[in-house]
Amino acid sequence: MSATVPPFIVAIPARYGSTRLPAKPLRAIDGVPMVVRVAQRALQAGAAQVVVAVDDARIANALAGQGVDVCMTRSDHASGSDRLAECATHYGWADHAIVVNLQGDEPFAPAAGIREVARALAEDDAPVATLATPITEAHELFDPNVVKLVRASNGRALYFSRAPMPWARDAFALSHDALPADVPFLRHIGIYAYRAGFLKRYASLSRTPLEQAESLEQLRLMEHGHAIAVRLTPEPFPPGIDTEADLIRAEQWLRSQA
Repeated sequence: MSATVPPFIVAIPARYGSTRLPAKPLRAIDGVPMVVRVAQRALQAGAAQVVVAVDDARIANALAGQGVDVCMTRSDHASGSDRLAECATHYGWADHAIVVNLQGDEPFAPAAGIREVARALAEDDAPVATLATPITEAHELFDPNVVKLVRASNGRALYFSRAPMPWARDAFALSHDALPADVPFLRHIGIYAYRAGFLKRYASLSRTPLEQAESLEQLRLMEHGHAIAVRLTPEPFPPGIDTEADLIRAEQWLRSQA
């Protein structure tokens, strides 16, 4: 691992219940439970500690012998970040420690991306960092399931939205079928790094109007006045797993990499 990457912890929230994909963490991809694949990615990234925050003993059992810590957390957490806040308190992580929140449905997250979000936080005094990647296709920009972001010249997020943004007024007045080349369209990648002291306080932040309107948890941080540093990912993040169709695509993607 490069000397420029600081020591970091990877914490993986893994909730058993899922409306769209029941028992999601345990669903197998080429015979390996999804949560195990995510944990392996975290280890490959060189994390000083990998913790999987679970709410069910069946997930804990699947992780036995994988070289990671398992933290049994409450089942009533509203979000993965709340679950990790419980972990931060449980382990007593130092306030300055860098904690990467790697989603439990990202079995193919690149190690370079995990390291990059940790580096982004270390090089900024914002309490949170995340990643983005350029949008090159118009259909992606106009898809409400794709979260877009705009950022300032200092690399910090200005806003996140499911709506297309920024709005290229003159170009889109003519057509929505192509993207103008000189506009920085960015797709958000849902991996975060927090300083542990902030993560412990995160759960006390009240939900906010924009967060609820867009159904985007990161807007809670911004509405409460907290900055989010944004870096471009050095490697693509294959799509996460939310549905049965995603599982099929994941199997196909994995075979294509063989």
